[in-house]
Amino acid sequence: MHNVVIIGSGCAGNTAAIYTGRAGLAPLVVKGREAGGQLSLTTEVENFPGFPEGIQGPELVENMKKQAERFGAVYRDGNVLAADLSKRPFRLNIEGEEIETRTLIIASGARARWLDLPSEQKLIGHGVSSCATCDGFFYRDKQIMVVGGGDSAMEEANFLTRFGRNVALVHRRDSFRASKIMLDRAKANPKIEFIMNTAIDEVYDLEQNLVTGVKLRNLVTGETSRRDVDGLFIAIGHIPNTQVFEGQLDLDKDGYIVSHGGARTNIHGVFHAGDVQDRTYRQAITASGAGCMAAIEVERLLEAEGH
Repeated sequence: MHNVVIIGSGCAGNTAAIYTGRAGLAPLVVKGREAGGQLSLTTEVENFPGFPEGIQGPELVENMKKQAERFGAVYRDGNVLAADLSKRPFRLNIEGEEIETRTLIIASGARARWLDLPSEQKLIGHGVSSCATCDGFFYRDKQIMVVGGGDSAMEEANFLTRFGRNVALVHRRDSFRASKIMLDRAKANPKIEFIMNTAIDEVYDLEQNLVTGVKLRNLVTGETSRRDVDGLFIAIGHIPNTQVFEGQLDLDKDGYIVSHGGARTNIHGVFHAGDVQDRTYRQAITASGAGCMAAIEVERLLEAEGH
């Protein structure tokens, strides 16, 4: 019987592990599908407080993990395949092994939707990004491209004009899903160029391990062309890792956990932390703060119950 199981090993999960570990709760951390979370796909992190010279994303999450282990947290590989949250203790199936826990912190995050091109995947962190707020600063006076047609794409494109010489927004269709206010704001920005009915077939250059351009294909004419860019931002949405909790937790239409105040879910003893609930900020520091909140909720609940 575990006092607390934490699902996810990104900033939210690791911070929750540090706090519950220091409280003497011996947390079990299930690393999840993407061990280390979104930061494991990031190179330089310059906006996490306390690192004036910046720090590599994987190094930051590894430091958090070591800190949590120092306080008694135990990490294990694998993913939660099934969960029974109908009664306490909760039952989890981790890669075929059944475990029980008095409380649960879900910090399983949300994975970015990608174009799924082999070249794109290999250049993530080397010019390909899914977070303008995280990486926009690195493209000052550079040529930037954003892919997408929704509100997030418009927001990313507008934000990136603060840094880039110009921003090209590529969309597969001839109309946008974005709200009128977001679309009008983007269209009014003279630094944003719209490239419609177009897909990206290739990201260059794998040999240099750096983004230097893309291969565009017009979906109406079939014509292909090369476009030089220094940074490629994919803004076609995120997928929260909540599928295993469908039908048990309150989820919104996109699968994000619906908060019931603080870090609480609709189920007593189950808490949320990080991008699995936060569809607005999606920052390392806000995820860490959410992990802290969830851990304190767990500590208070278990103390009240005499555990």
